[in-house]
Parts: sequence; structure tokens; C-alpha cells
Amino acid sequence: MEQLTDTWRAFVTDHGPGDVRDLPGMAIRWADSKFPFWNCTTFSDQGADDRLLDERLAQAVACMRQKSQPGLIWLFEDLLDPSCRARLPAAADRVGLALSFTGFGMSGDFSSISEPEHSGLSFVRVTSDEELLTYADLNSRAYGMPLEAGRDGLSGSELWKSGMYTYLGLEDGVPVSAAAMVQTNDCLFLELVATAPEAQRRGFAEATVRKALFEGAKATGLTRSVLHATPAGAPVYEHIGYRKVSTIRFYGLRA
Repeated sequence: MEQLTDTWRAFVTDHGPGDVRDLPGMAIRWADSKFPFWNCTTFSDQGADDRLLDERLAQAVACMRQKSQPGLIWLFEDLLDPSCRARLPAAADRVGLALSFTGFGMSGDFSSISEPEHSGLSFVRVTSDEELLTYADLNSRAYGMPLEAGRDGLSGSELWKSGMYTYLGLEDGVPVSAAAMVQTNDCLFLELVATAPEAQRRGFAEATVRKALFEGAKATGLTRSVLHATPAGAPVYEHIGYRKVSTIRFYGLRA
């Protein structure tokens, strides 16, 4: 949760004027971008009980309804009191929230990682606006969003071009995969991994993640890496060496 709030502070401020606040028990990181991943609220209380959960959900919904663009509550289940987890779906439903998907926080220590090789791929680090738009478009296509959503999230960013280890995987010169690492405190945070729909299940995402991880570790000397994964992505990351350490519920306003 702390890695999320620290990393998203950088992403939101990089995007432009946004809502970055640390309230009692709740962190708001809201770029109000068309790219919904940059619009985030998370709860920071440890051992939250039923009363506190209801209070935080109501606060988050009130905040979300004031925004022009939709986003998500990232709820780390392990921060809730065990007796309160079972009633989470009903509590969310009462305040007008719907579960968008369930994901995992994952972590790995890579004290020894070699530069990846893939017979079908070459790699290029993203340093230009054109390459960054290609990176954004790959993510939009992979996650089923309009191209304008990814472009609104990344277009014009200096952080993604020079402050991160952002890579494209190319098959015969055509970009087909993407992955990026950013240093957050004492670890490398993996972000926005994507593969073109027509190029999936060929090992491209894993190879590009390994490339970003290798280059990030070489440049910073850091060996620990964390990420947030969808159920579909988790097996890829486990094959690399990450392990699940938490369950995250992603809630949005009910239509």
C-alpha cells in the first residue's frame, strides 16, 4: 500500500495538477485523467473494523463523485480485520460501489538476474514522444481502452522518458510489448506491462519485463521489486520469480 501511494504521487504530479492528499486512513492520488489507472484512492488503516470500513467507503465515494473522470478504490484486503473481510462486498454495494476486478500485490528479490534473450524480440528504451505514444497505445489495446485514454495518461511525460526504465519489445521492428520500472524508495516498481492482443502467449511480456528489471537493477543496484498484478498476469510474474503477498480488491462507482 505504501509503495502504491509513493509511486502514484509521482505519476499524478507528473501528469499535471491533480488531487494528492493524505487524509486520516485514506490516501488520494487522483490525476482526473482519462487513463483510469491514474485515478486512485486507497485506505491506510491497519485492522479496520466494520464501522471504520463503512466510514472509509463513504468518504471515498463522496470524493469520487466530485471528480470528472472515473477511477478506482484499491483496497488491500490484508489491512482489514479478518471478521470484516467477509462483509466487504455488502458494505461496498450499500454505498454504490461495484467490484471491477481482483488483483495481487507481488514482490520478488532478484539479487542475480541476467540480461534477457528472446529469439523473436529486440528491445528499445523509450526516450522520445513518438515511442511513448506507442507505449501508451499498446497499453490501451491490451486493456481494452480507447487509444485516447492511454495517450492522456502518458503523453508529454518526462518521467516515463527519462526518469524510468521504460522499454518496448519489437518483433521485426514492430512494437508488440511494453514494460517499465521506476525506483520507489528501496525497490523497483514494475508498471504498465502490456502485449499487443495479436502477439500474446509468445513470451513477449515476460521477456520485456526481464529487460526492464535487468536495466533498472543494473542502474540502481536495487534487487527488490514489487508490482500489482491481475489474475491473468500473475502466472507470468510468478515464472519470473515474484510471489503473491497480498490481495487487492478494485472497486469503482456502480453505473
